[in-house]
Amino acid sequence: MKWSDSKKGYENFLKLEKSLSQNSVSAYVNDINKLVHFLDQEYSKVTPEKVKLLHLKGFVEWLNKKGVSPRTQARTISGIKSFFKYLLIEEKIQNDPTSLLESPKIGRKLPDILSIEEIDLLIDSVDISRPEGQRNRAMLETLYSCGLRVSELVNLKLTNLNFDQGFIRVEGKGDKERLVPVSSSASEEITKYMEGYRKGLNISKDCVNTLFLNRRGKKLSRVMVFTIIKGLAEKVGMDKRISPHTFRHSFATHLINGGADLRAVQEMLGHESILTTEIYTHLDKEYLKSTIQQFHPRS
Repeated sequence: MKWSDSKKGYENFLKLEKSLSQNSVSAYVNDINKLVHFLDQEYSKVTPEKVKLLHLKGFVEWLNKKGVSPRTQARTISGIKSFFKYLLIEEKIQNDPTSLLESPKIGRKLPDILSIEEIDLLIDSVDISRPEGQRNRAMLETLYSCGLRVSELVNLKLTNLNFDQGFIRVEGKGDKERLVPVSSSASEEITKYMEGYRKGLNISKDCVNTLFLNRRGKKLSRVMVFTIIKGLAEKVGMDKRISPHTFRHSFATHLINGGADLRAVQEMLGHESILTTEIYTHLDKEYLKSTIQQFHPRS
């Protein structure tokens, strides 16, 4: 069995059966390419069905020596395991060599978040006297009010909006759709943008249904959204490293700290596993400090 054939079959499996995006598929295939590169360097003529646990342990050591972080190692090993499970399902191999392969232990990294005051500061700092100002304000309000990923924001369509019912339809990872409640402030900012800046654009034919557009009437890039947020953070003198995803983290954390049900937050974020959502149940450090000061007998 050739690596090229097995990789091609795996790629089709991820696209068709797992319904993964092209970015996710490329990341998984890249994990296999790393393994193949290692095997070509250290061993000769090791085809997919001949890979043993010994080879895989050597691969992990090789990643270690290259200074690859434990988190990246764990993600790469996850990709390798997925590949061999596919070969097992397709009966290309009889035994899974990754069954005893351990991933490095990594702690769960708490996401950076913004306070409600910091969110308001950023949104209020948008210069709405500029033509694109109302668009930027509407985008930030939507990111925070709906907890969207940046890819979901730039792909939001006019036909996804249902302000009468108070929902927007979001196309998430793997083309999975979900309904997310939209706040009155977000719907108000979006409406102002649509009736003003957007109406005056010469919109490209393939972007007629796209909500957020650049000045050329085309879909905004993810990079552009990052640039807008970075510029606003610099404008207000915020020393935190923030991105569009920071608004999503803040959305989830503020909901949970306010007492929202974890399952409801999972549904709104579009997380497959509730374990991913649980990371937002961490408590604010200042809250912990004030609790100890208030209730501990030694404080």
